[in-house]
Amino acid sequence: MKTRHKKQRKQQAATDPKTFTPGRGSVITFGEPEPILTTGTDYHNIWYDNDYDHWRLPIDRLALAQLPNLNGQHGGVLYARRNMVAGGYQGGGLTTDQVEQMAFDYLLFGDVAILKIRNVFGEVIDLLPLPSLYTRCRKDGSFAVLQEGPALIYEPSDVVFFKMYDPRQQVYGLPDYIGGIHSVLLNSEATIFRRRYYNNGAHMGFILYTSDPNLTLEMENEIKDKIAQSKGLGNFRNMFINIPKGDPEGVKILPVGEVSAKDEFANIKGITAQDIFTAHRFPAGLAGIIPTNGAVMGNPETARNTYRKDEVIPLQRKFMNGINHDPEIPPRLHLNFDVEIPMISEDKGEK
Repeated sequence: MKTRHKKQRKQQAATDPKTFTPGRGSVITFGEPEPILTTGTDYHNIWYDNDYDHWRLPIDRLALAQLPNLNGQHGGVLYARRNMVAGGYQGGGLTTDQVEQMAFDYLLFGDVAILKIRNVFGEVIDLLPLPSLYTRCRKDGSFAVLQEGPALIYEPSDVVFFKMYDPRQQVYGLPDYIGGIHSVLLNSEATIFRRRYYNNGAHMGFILYTSDPNLTLEMENEIKDKIAQSKGLGNFRNMFINIPKGDPEGVKILPVGEVSAKDEFANIKGITAQDIFTAHRFPAGLAGIIPTNGAVMGNPETARNTYRKDEVIPLQRKFMNGINHDPEIPPRLHLNFDVEIPMISEDKGEK
């Protein structure tokens, strides 16, 4: 009889929320972990897709197209490089907007195709940049522009194709900033972490450890509710816990590493930003960087002229040579850029 009554009391204690059960442990969860940003920028050996009749890309171009929107430095440098190329355009078979499209696609994806538009007699009467995001190469040398429904097919003689060199394949181009992609993503993820830290409050920044036997189930549930309510506008608030006759060491906060992660934010942002500028070979004097620790930036005009000489003018000449040396393209459609190299004086700057 005593054994049965004792068993009933244990069952009642287990089901009654008001009854404190000594020795009972619990875990407060803070949500599921989230994966890092998927890049889609892993390099793959190209192969021919017989179903769609074109060569597959070595890098997912949709992922490349999203990178400028994920990182301020990467997007800003790409737009600056585009503006510097288009800024020297003096007229020809493309409008200024089309020159910006041509330069941006080439810098972002590593290649761009210019379509020669013909009249009924087969004469070239206009030029049009094709969208690199949807342009694919085929075995016979023709080009396919993907769209809903059948792809648009253009013969090799109708396209002037510009591409950056890739030693692993000679079908598509490869952007020159590929080595900095991980820095672009790390910089973006650090910013996202920082935003979530301020907006969320109930992040996994510590473990609230309790070992006091006098902590009742009601108090435990109340602590859980208070932590859950600390998100958003309720974050960074203090919480008072009173346990009658409790153990002074019964409630502890154990840091997990969130504090060190916060302290590394500035270092991550600074190092990855420098990696991005290096990947683009873009001078710090033109990047809007604020000097720190007494550092002095060089003359921005000198940096601009040097960068224009080494990076901008060679690309402008590449576009000019590809279009202007095509025997089918008439002179009125030739591209004209200001490709004069400025003379630099050590004491007076630009002459």
